[in-house]
Amino acid sequence: MSHGTHHHASHEHQHSSGCGHKAVQHGDHVDYLHEGHLHREDGQQYNECRIEATAANPAQCTPKHACADHAKDHQHGAQCGHEAVPHGDHVDYLVGGHLHHPHGTHCDDHGPLRVVA
Repeated sequence: MSHGTHHHASHEHQHSSGCGHKAVQHGDHVDYLHEGHLHREDGQQYNECRIEATAANPAQCTPKHACADHAKDHQHGAQCGHEAVPHGDHVDYLVGGHLHHPHGTHCDDHGPLRVVA
């Protein structure tokens, strides 16, 4: 699991339960999804996190993934309505409790991500 090395020393927003950002379980801590970033509070600053590519959250192609949580012709992107999540060396989208990675004409299933608030 990568906890990131980028810090936001002057992050003006205080993440917490009910702050308006989705909280997700990431290993032994909670991260907040914020404009395509995963933020983890660390004292007076926020660290950037990424979901590491692992057996639980793989990064490979799964062309037979069938998801009923969005239309087959749905296009993931900046304005698609799904939260962007940094995963490995790319960006996935949180859909129905799991990570979707747009790949050609299908979405790959990159494993679960548990929303906690």
